Amino acid sequence: MDLKSRISDKLYFIVAGYFKFWANISLKRWRPRIIMITGSAGKTTMLNLIETQLGRKAHYSHNANSAFGIAFDILGEHGVTGSKMQWVKLILKSPIRAFTFRHKEKYYIVETDGDFPGRAEYISRWLKPEVSLWVSLGRSHAMCFDEVVKKGKFKSLDEAIAHEFATIPHNTKKLVLIDGDNKTMVEKTNDINAEVVKVSKNELKSYKVQPDRAVFTFTKRKFTFHDPIPRDATIQLLMLEKLMDYLDVKVNYNLSNYITPPGRNNFFKGKNDIKIIDSSYNAHIISMQTMLETFEEMEAEHKWLVIGDIIDQGSVEKEEHERLAELLASMDVEQILMVGRRTTKYTYPVLQKKKGVRAMAFRKPDAALKYLENNLKGGETIMFKGSQYLEWIIEKLLENPDDAAKLPRQTALYKKRRAQWGLN
Repeated sequence: MDLKSRISDKLYFIVAGYFKFWANISLKRWRPRIIMITGSAGKTTMLNLIETQLGRKAHYSHNANSAFGIAFDILGEHGVTGSKMQWVKLILKSPIRAFTFRHKEKYYIVETDGDFPGRAEYISRWLKPEVSLWVSLGRSHAMCFDEVVKKGKFKSLDEAIAHEFATIPHNTKKLVLIDGDNKTMVEKTNDINAEVVKVSKNELKSYKVQPDRAVFTFTKRKFTFHDPIPRDATIQLLMLEKLMDYLDVKVNYNLSNYITPPGRNNFFKGKNDIKIIDSSYNAHIISMQTMLETFEEMEAEHKWLVIGDIIDQGSVEKEEHERLAELLASMDVEQILMVGRRTTKYTYPVLQKKKGVRAMAFRKPDAALKYLENNLKGGETIMFKGSQYLEWIIEKLLENPDDAAKLPRQTALYKKRRAQWGLN
C-alpha cells in the first residue's frame, strides 16, 4: 500500500470514528435488537425479504452498508451525495442529532459489506449484533485485498476475504445463520460463541422460473415472486424462515408484493415484445454464475445475453474474466454481447475459440445498443448482467419510458457520469 493509500485508510477510520461516536449516543437511546446481514452477494435481497415480514416493526439500513452510511442512518441523516459542503453540515449536525433524534422501531436490520480489510470487523465490533446472516462468500472487491496478501498476512485472496466476512459472526451475540453447503463458512464459524444454524439448498423441492416470475417449493410451503429470482435465493428464503422462528414471528409466504431492488433480477417489458431481465447492479463471478444458471433454467425462447465487465478484481481480473468465458461458453443462447474493456480483452478471445458460440464484443454501451437495435427481431428475452452502465441500454429498450426510474444508478451523479461517456 503506497503512502497516499495508507493516509487515506487512516483518515477513513478517524472520520468514521467521529460519526460513530455521535451515532452511538443515539443508538444507546434507541436500544434496538440488531440483525446484521453480510456476504459477497444477496445482502440487499435478504434485507428486503426481512422487510416483507417485519414491516414497520424494524428500521432498515437501505443504501447504507459502510461505517459512514450506518452512522448517518442511525442519526436519521443521508450520506454525502452532492457537494463537499454536506460533510461540513453533517459534522456540525451530528452532535445535535445524537441527543435529539432516535429511531423507535424494535429491530434494526443492517446490511454490512466486507469490501475493504478491517471495515466489516470495525462495524461488527461497534454494533455487536444479536443475530447475523452470512448469505454468500466470493471475490467481491478482490482488488482491495491484494495488499494484505502481498504482505503475507494471508495465503490467498480467498482467505483474506473470508476472514473479513467471518469477523461479523465472531462479533455476534446469539445466533448466526450460514450457508451450510459452503465449507469455508462452516470452518470459519466452528469456534464462535453464538449458536450457528446451517441451511442448505438441498431443502428445496422444486424451482420454476420465467422472465416475470419464480416459484420456490419446499415441503408443505411455497414462495412465489413476480420477478425471476434466482435459485440461489433458496439460502435467503431458508434463513428468512429460521430468523422469523427465532423472533417468534409467523412467516408470510405471499410475496407477490415483494419489491425487487433495482438491478437485481427485475423484469421489464421492452419494445416489440422484448422481455428484459435487469441484473445490472453489479457483478463478480459468483453473481454472474448465479444469474447465468437462472437464465439457463428459465422457460423462455430466443435468449440473448448482454454481459458487462467484472470490476474491482485487481490481480485476479484476467483469471475471473476467463472463468466467465467458460461459463458463457456452456450457455444455450442465441447471442452473447459483451460490453467493456475487460470482457473485450479477456473474455471475448476465449469465446472466439469455442465452436457454436455466437458472441460479439463492444468497448462502449452505445455501440452495443446500436447492434441490438439493428438485430433484434422482437420477442427475444434479454438478460443484462455486469457493469459499464448497462442500465442505459435497458432504458433505451423499455416499452414504458417511466420504468427507467426503477433502474439502478438513477441519481444525478450517475446521470452526470453517463453523460461524460456520451450516454444521454
